[in-house]
Amino acid sequence: MSEQEQPAKPTRSQTVGELSEDTLGFGSVELRTARDLLVRPRQVLESWMVLGPTGGGLYTRPLRLYLALNAILMLVLFVSGGSGHMVATLPAEMLNPLIEASGKSRDAFLADADGWMTLIMVPVLATLYALVTAPLFRWWDAEDLGWRRGFRAGFAYLNAWTLPVLPISWFLYGQGWLALLASLVMWVLGVMTLLRMGKGRWYKTTGGGIAKALVVIICLYAVGLVGGMAITAVGLAAGRWF
Repeated sequence: MSEQEQPAKPTRSQTVGELSEDTLGFGSVELRTARDLLVRPRQVLESWMVLGPTGGGLYTRPLRLYLALNAILMLVLFVSGGSGHMVATLPAEMLNPLIEASGKSRDAFLADADGWMTLIMVPVLATLYALVTAPLFRWWDAEDLGWRRGFRAGFAYLNAWTLPVLPISWFLYGQGWLALLASLVMWVLGVMTLLRMGKGRWYKTTGGGIAKALVVIICLYAVGLVGGMAITAVGLAAGRWF
């Protein structure tokens, strides 16, 4: 093979992009999408709504990015100690009879519950969040989006919200005042994300945007509570029978 025919040596940016894609599911396209969602979320939303799910070839698909971000959140949840505290803090009169019926020690019961809850927590909540946001953004949009673009809009918002939350996600899965503070910051970021992303499409005035952002937050909080109860029930069942 001549020198002219030898493949070009990959650039440093290409190497970093490939390594990121192999480890986190983030290649160069995903990184560009994440960057633009942080810097110019309204333009990314318009690209996804007008030019299709890849924004005319410029961005990754919203669902693909959402899955990658949730994979990172699952890793954070696992490394931070899992979600077993949701069961461990239940009233003794509820928990102790289940532990006794399982024939396990308390530690073994909590370990089994934690394993199952940590496995399903992020996927279950992520799915519920998408199911809640898609109808709202479809309803609020001036265009007749249909369900396909409605879900695309929902994933766009959830991606733009999740990205700035990632740095504090470690604290979100903990307990105490740091977890509470991180949760408050997360909800504020949710309002700010809708205001930055949806002007002219989801709302016209700032007051209307804040009101709609609060509707989204309340709906997500409510479905999060329902999802949390379902996840805890799965954990108790796993501790009892598995």
